[in-house]
Amino acid sequence: MRSLSVVIPAYNEAENIEDVIASIPVSQLADLGWSTEIVVVDNNCSDGTGDLARACGAEVVFQPEKGYGNAYKAGFAAAKGEVIASGDADRTYPFDHLPELLAELESSGADFLTTDRLHSANRGAMKHSHFWANHVLSFVSRLIFRHGIRDSQSGMWIFHRHVWAGVDVRSPGMAFSQEIKNAAVLAGYKVTETHIEYRVRGGDVKLNSVRDGLRNLGHLIGHRIRHDGPASDGSYQDQDVPVRARAKGVRLPAMRSATVAEAEGATPGCQTTGSGTAA
Repeated sequence: MRSLSVVIPAYNEAENIEDVIASIPVSQLADLGWSTEIVVVDNNCSDGTGDLARACGAEVVFQPEKGYGNAYKAGFAAAKGEVIASGDADRTYPFDHLPELLAELESSGADFLTTDRLHSANRGAMKHSHFWANHVLSFVSRLIFRHGIRDSQSGMWIFHRHVWAGVDVRSPGMAFSQEIKNAAVLAGYKVTETHIEYRVRGGDVKLNSVRDGLRNLGHLIGHRIRHDGPASDGSYQDQDVPVRARAKGVRLPAMRSATVAEAEGATPGCQTTGSGTAA
């Protein structure tokens, strides 16, 4: 049986974490030959997010150093799966569609599958300022790293474990998301991208388009300057990242939260989709 680790960084997501864990189709994945562990990184939460995740059966890793990148580094260090999937704890990413995304990773022969949220079907799920800030950052990323990734800021990726061992990713914060993609391209891994449905966030938006956008822009330039691999010695070639667009009109299934009636005595919202366990 192949092994999958779903790594979810979380900072004060108590209102969302149970539904996110419940949306992961553990039983369906098991039927497809995947054993699944769910790793939630408690990034020094003050609202009990980690306790709720633990009650849902997830492995909880405590990372006292705040920051998106710091959380992922701790989560990846704890992950045991041969394939790693990522996504935020705010209900925006379609974890319920992991079986199809894993199939795309395998059928494409890619080392790293990233996801594109920036298509017209998702306009209503993202603030106007965030939508355009993501487009600008993605354009700059394509320009200076010479690849075809359309959404450099997407937080959902599925990749083989060996990729993490072979990339140099340093950002402690939000820039981690763009850096891991650019680092995978620079390291010569096969990277592909697929469209996903992006959903309305549960709770308050924590990003600031201007502040975080400028930070990520500065990080992009810094990453390009410090890179001392193939791109700087002239041997690096432009990488055309293939994009797998879903058929027009096809929407991913809605996120489902199980109820107490599905498992006597279970914590509401904690059951993973199907009859499997979280870890």
